[in-house]
Amino acid sequence: MSEYAIELSGLSKYFGKVAANEDITMNVRKGEILSLLGENGSGKTTLMNMLSGIYYPDSGQITVGGRPVTIRSPKDAYDLGIGMVHQHFKLIDIFTAAENIILGMEGQSAVLNGRAIEADIQQLIDRYGFRLDLKKKVYDMSVSEKQTTEIVKMLYRGASLLILDEPTAVLTPQETEHLFSVMRRMREDGKSLIIITHKLNEVLAISDRVTILRKGHCIGTIDTKDATESLLTEMMVGEKITLNIERPDPVAPRTCLDVKGLTCRNAYGVLALDDVSFTASGGEILGIAGVAGSGQKELLEAVAGLQAVESGQILYTDPTTEQTQDLVGMDPLRIKKLGVSLAFVPEDRLGMGLVGDMGMPGNMMVRSYRDGHTGFLDRRHPRELSVRIRDSLEVVTPGINYPVRRLSGGNVQKILVGREIASAPRLMMAAYAVRGLDINTSYAIYDLLNEQKKKGVAVVYVGEDLDVLLALSDRIMVLCAGRVSGIVDARTATKEQVGLLMAGNREEA
Repeated sequence: MSEYAIELSGLSKYFGKVAANEDITMNVRKGEILSLLGENGSGKTTLMNMLSGIYYPDSGQITVGGRPVTIRSPKDAYDLGIGMVHQHFKLIDIFTAAENIILGMEGQSAVLNGRAIEADIQQLIDRYGFRLDLKKKVYDMSVSEKQTTEIVKMLYRGASLLILDEPTAVLTPQETEHLFSVMRRMREDGKSLIIITHKLNEVLAISDRVTILRKGHCIGTIDTKDATESLLTEMMVGEKITLNIERPDPVAPRTCLDVKGLTCRNAYGVLALDDVSFTASGGEILGIAGVAGSGQKELLEAVAGLQAVESGQILYTDPTTEQTQDLVGMDPLRIKKLGVSLAFVPEDRLGMGLVGDMGMPGNMMVRSYRDGHTGFLDRRHPRELSVRIRDSLEVVTPGINYPVRRLSGGNVQKILVGREIASAPRLMMAAYAVRGLDINTSYAIYDLLNEQKKKGVAVVYVGEDLDVLLALSDRIMVLCAGRVSGIVDARTATKEQVGLLMAGNREEA
């Protein structure tokens, strides 16, 4: 019997002439947690897609349990005990947890075997310490519960090797710690796990070994006990970089945004923001924390004029004229001309942020075309801006006119964020600006936000990584179920305190 759950030998995958993975050789032992690290475009997703049957390798061999195998489809992967939990969950909202878990399984009938099936699943839940109500509908679940449903679904289908893609991206610190305790129990039970994450502190906390990819090649695998954040970063990037987020003190901050009693309903008529009040000042970064769906999106869109407001005021003070105006009911274009910029990185970057068939200059012009006063558009400035963004954020593209839909997700995101920052706003709202970006590019974005702060811009930053929020922000406002559960000083607050506020435990925090 082999000690390895899975072995890859000389695995390669090409898209045209581009090598996404080239001659990858690595392994995962039985009963271990392996972290997979790499910059955007390093080939992590392509490699995992080959293991889970989404892509078929052009060359190389996959061995499972010491036996060479061929994986041509996700069903082949399931049959071999390989399951992948993606960042974006694949669940049916109107079904219960139990119904989602057995959905599509051969020979299972929820009508005939409902109680017996639920008893089997519940036994699995109890065995590893999951927290899940099998009768709960997906649309009533928290993000953590949806993720748990996905993991239990894979285990119930017989997975002995689990691949988790950014599993802690939208979890509170307490939920993350519970997930880690479950993962450790799974490891003790002989399961093997591959975790893809950009959070180096979590890599060091949970994994046994770390495999690093760079530009489609496997750089090496090291024991976690021998690793440090700086060493892992150097292996990922190929050079030493400083992992310190600058936080200059605010200089003479003046209130730029004063939100009073803001109440909004989402597209389904459900209360998304309930009596939210706060201020944001020029020359400071106000961080906003909260689990996904706590009202962050509706808040920023309300300020930008994209979300209907039921009640309350959004008072914006122009730092140059010192004139205060209520933005409620104002046209989004007029709000933009006042100097309010919204850089919201959506899940569908192309669908909501950029035009996929256009190159970089065309997408720069989309942002500013209404500023023209004639039938002729200025093409020189968009080209210059495209080159500046490409060089400063290291956008990997064959050329600035190359269609952005053909670029990797991380490079598309760099273009989107760079374009908004380049618009020289007075109030800069950035949501999930580093979502899915590698550590090197993330720090470049943090530097750009701090540059705006030094210029006196009021920066509102919605982020998922509490360590970054605590290091980057001056103050942090915590949202829970559409209400403000607390506003804390980022210099003195702890991660645990913010996590408790995210969960609504104000007294404990």
